[in-house]
Amino acid sequence: MKSPSLPANEAERLASLHESGLLEADLRPTCDRLTRLAKRLFNVPVAMVNLIAEHIVVVKSADGTAAVNQPRNISFCGHTLLNAAPLVVNDTASDERFEDNPLVTDDPPVRFYAGYPLRLRDGSIVGTLCLMDDQPRAFTEQDLVSLGDLATLAETAFAAVAGAISDDLTGLYNRRGFHHLATYGISAARRRAEPLTLAWLDLDRFRQINERFGHADGDAALTAMAGLLKSTFREADVLARYGADEFAILFPNSDEKGAWIAMQFLTEQAAVWNEHSSYPWALSFSWGVSEFDHQRDDLQSWLRTADEKMYSIKQQRGTGRPS
Repeated sequence: MKSPSLPANEAERLASLHESGLLEADLRPTCDRLTRLAKRLFNVPVAMVNLIAEHIVVVKSADGTAAVNQPRNISFCGHTLLNAAPLVVNDTASDERFEDNPLVTDDPPVRFYAGYPLRLRDGSIVGTLCLMDDQPRAFTEQDLVSLGDLATLAETAFAAVAGAISDDLTGLYNRRGFHHLATYGISAARRRAEPLTLAWLDLDRFRQINERFGHADGDAALTAMAGLLKSTFREADVLARYGADEFAILFPNSDEKGAWIAMQFLTEQAAVWNEHSSYPWALSFSWGVSEFDHQRDDLQSWLRTADEKMYSIKQQRGTGRPS
């Protein structure tokens, strides 16, 4: 088996993927229609829309199989990522790259694969629209054109999500919106020689809430956290849902001490919320704050520092690695 290598622009590609918000977005309504249509149009057992993250292939829609993520190092999609053109493997058992791949030797096997690369507006290839069959088969040029037409529709859905700057569930800024505003905030703070502080917040035991009580309760925890942020902080503060259960707060013209006091008040407000909550779980979170160093920091290093401070507190509290 030949594991897919990394493209030359992997760091930039991953940055575009993460900033797009696609990994967190619910793409099922649109992409499920595409996979249903692709499965029927090409008469294949399986059609999928996937995103290719650092170590895994994230299944955003699947028709004909369970939407289960898979390791990138055994994936067909990881190979599709390496070329600007689609990848068609008529018989995987006769291709030295895949003949002993677990996906080929398992039952049922993947004996045919056709993957069309999916791009963002900046040209980054972040995923695939792919077809699979448990039997070898031919794939014509016209088939490839039709698959490309469906891929264009998937890219249109990607662009709609990537162009948004707010999170649908919480109403806060999303990762993309936060990056834009944080970049502006850094420039403004430098011009005015003002302090700028970032708070990084991660919900505790969020995965357990989802697993034990269901995703509706998980969504309720996220919206409750967003509500607390909105009611606690100033209108000038930038509030963002940065990832699945990660939140970022940008405090303009505030030093680290001021941000620390504000976050302590947020903790007190969460305790009041829990006291009056009817949910079977408590809203709990870990956080860290970091003041921007105008001489040494850039946005990415600043985010890492705040995350490391949050994780240090999370370890001390015994709530584990962020989910």
